[in-house]
This record gives sequence, C-alpha cells and structure tokens, in this order.
Amino acid sequence: MKSKMKNHARAVVAMSCLLVAASVATAAAAGFAPKQFASVLNRSMSMTRSAARPEVKISLAGLVERDQGGVPVEKVAAVNPGETLSWTITSQNDGAGAARDYKTVGQIPRGTEFIKGSAQPENNAEVAYSIDGGKTFQSQPTIEEKQFDGTTKHVAAPVSMYTQVRYEWSDGLAANSKLSASYRVRVK
Repeated sequence: MKSKMKNHARAVVAMSCLLVAASVATAAAAGFAPKQFASVLNRSMSMTRSAARPEVKISLAGLVERDQGGVPVEKVAAVNPGETLSWTITSQNDGAGAARDYKTVGQIPRGTEFIKGSAQPENNAEVAYSIDGGKTFQSQPTIEEKQFDGTTKHVAAPVSMYTQVRYEWSDGLAANSKLSASYRVRVK
C-alpha cells in the first residue's frame, strides 16, 4: 500500500502541474486565430521573458490518523482497513505573476473511499468531484438510477464512486503566496 500512496502523490503533483500549465498557456493563446498565433508567439516569447510569470510548486502530504494523532504516510509500513488517511495539497507560487484560473486535483487512491464533507480548501475554492477518472467534474455528481416503473432518474452518486476531488480558486494563486486544500479517505 505504501507504494500506492507514493504513486498517488506523484499522480496528484503531475496532474496539478498539468492543470497549472494548461491554465497559463490557455490564457496566453486565447482569442488568436492559428495564423496569427505564430507571429504573436514570437513577440510574446520575448515579452514573457521580462513579464511577471507564476512559478508554482506543489506538494502533497499524507497522514494516517492513529492514536489521537497523525503519522506521515511515508513512515507507515502498512495501512489497515477502516483507517483514515488525510491528504493535504499545498501550492506555492514563488513567481512574480499570479497563476490565474488556478485548479488543483487530488486523487482518491484505489482501495479507499472519499469521506463525505471532508474536502476543505483555503480561501473559498469551489470544490467539484469526478466519478469518471477525471474526465468531468461536478459539485454533486449524479448517476442514472432505474425506477420500478422502468424510467430512469438522476440521483446523487455515492461517495464510493468518487475518483478525484478538484479545487478551483476564482482569485487564482497570487504571486508569492500559497494555498492549501485537504481531504480525507477511508481504507476499504
């Protein structure tokens, strides 16, 4: 399980870095036709070198809740069914520019289940969940449930189906600042 937790940490960091890079790249390219993009890219690359840019570093810390406290995941040989893991994602912008439309995604490791209501972001981030491996996110994911009369009805998806939790800050990640978000899962 220890290697799964380390893989989880790598996956979250990689996913978060991709989201930040995508947000920054999208903002730079918005509104340009493909032919215009090449000439604008050359000009903007020289301007970007002198312009304020974000430099975001992301870290993931996991604790196994034991004996009225937390033990870092990397110091635990194994986790047991029923134990709770607490994950904290910290994003720090050491750059001179803000990371606009900033999002970070936490994975819900296989063999665990998200604990409802445990997503706690700093600074009022919007929280959304995925039940399809990160393809889509919703604040309240739903599934179709077949009714006795043969019709289908959309109902809230059980938290056991959650695969990721995403935090999105409307104000972004300001230069020389940091944000954190946490969530908890229970080992099945």
